[in-house]
Amino acid sequence: MSIIEQAARRLEELKRAGVVVPSGVAQTPHPMNTVAPHLTPVARQAHVLPVTTPPAVPDPALQSAINAGTQAAQASLATVHDIGATLQREASVPAATVVAPAAPARRSREVKLDLEKLGVSGYLVPGQNRTALAEQMRIVKRPLLANARGEGAERVHRANLIQVVSALFGEGKTFVAVNLAMSIAMEVDHSVLLVDADVLRPSVLNRLGIDAAPGLMDVLADPKVELADVMLRTNVPKLTILPAGTASLRSTELLASTAMEKLLDELASKYSDRIIVFDAPPVIPTTESRVLASRVGQVVMVVAADSTTREQAAQAYAAVERCPVVLSVLNKSSQRSSEAYGYYYAA
Repeated sequence: MSIIEQAARRLEELKRAGVVVPSGVAQTPHPMNTVAPHLTPVARQAHVLPVTTPPAVPDPALQSAINAGTQAAQASLATVHDIGATLQREASVPAATVVAPAAPARRSREVKLDLEKLGVSGYLVPGQNRTALAEQMRIVKRPLLANARGEGAERVHRANLIQVVSALFGEGKTFVAVNLAMSIAMEVDHSVLLVDADVLRPSVLNRLGIDAAPGLMDVLADPKVELADVMLRTNVPKLTILPAGTASLRSTELLASTAMEKLLDELASKYSDRIIVFDAPPVIPTTESRVLASRVGQVVMVVAADSTTREQAAQAYAAVERCPVVLSVLNKSSQRSSEAYGYYYAA
């Protein structure tokens, strides 16, 4: 029943009770305005009286009852109008939209590097005085960063993904990878993620004094593990570390998987200023580095002076030939020329 019909019904009830409603309030005919069905036509005309015509001699008691009834009718009508207005307001208010609470942002765990100990061990750390190692790492990183920014002779796909590799074990690739990452972390316009991709013999965490932790292999093996769950923030502001993670017999297959391809896409495109440095396994005794080299934009080949043969070096370069950019670093060299990518020592 509509609001108007409710008001009309209430007025009819008041009228049947003998209450005279003023014309300003009544919107429907009063019973006195209707023709009594049992009267003759002549009598009917005589019986019709205007609602507002008072009796010739008003009775005080009757007048009081009329006034009370009129006030009651007005109050009832006002109540109906108030209810109708409330309903209209409620109908005009849109239904509340239930918004699910946002999931808390995942934050990587933070680890603290003993920078003083690393400096004593021969590694590059922030705040050091100008050293030969710092200068040499600047020489190494400049062409790499230029390619990453698209400033090279040709534009390189995934140029911000840099793989550090060697022909054999013990040539100092991890030493170079850690120092390269440290040097890039000191850049004004770049941050760096150091990935321990030597999943067969991981050593980055040990070199930096960090306990073993889940990492790359766990992300590739389990879709529920997200990158943010295993990355480690450090007290070097622009340096983050991704451990190798849990060893797997399927490491080559995991590095060649679609999951790895998606991960590399995410790493290459998510942060435009981030450089990703992979410390990868040696290429001759393993297959993991060959797979990774075909997917990154740049390779740094670390060659140990006076130990790696020409044949071994040639074999190593052939293994990464699918990478568009391959730079070389001569490690453990006694040469002290500013022109050389050398004089790094790693046990």
